Amino acid sequence: MDARVSAAIPADAKPRLMRGVRLREDPARGFVLLAPERVLTANPTAVEVLKRCDGERTLAAIVDDLAATFLADRVRIAADVEALLADLSAKRMVAL
Repeated sequence: MDARVSAAIPADAKPRLMRGVRLREDPARGFVLLAPERVLTANPTAVEVLKRCDGERTLAAIVDDLAATFLADRVRIAADVEALLADLSAKRMVAL
C-alpha cells in the first residue's frame, strides 16, 4: 500500500459522513445523500466510495479496496476519490 494518497488529504484520514448526513436509495432518483435541507444525487462511482467511508477505513485503504475491486489504476482512483471527498467536505457532507 502506498503511504501517501495525496498532499491535500492525508492517507491516514478516516472519512465518514457528517452527522445528520445519510446515503439512501431513493426509488425515483437512485442513491442520494440526504442532509438537513439538502439532497444530492450520487452517481454509481460516488456510491461505491461513500459506502466505504465508515470512519474506520483510511483513505489509503479505501483507494486500495476500490482499485482491487474494479481492477483499476490506483493513481487514477486516488485522484478521483480525493476530488470527490474534497468536494463533499467543502459542502459539509463528509468529515475527513
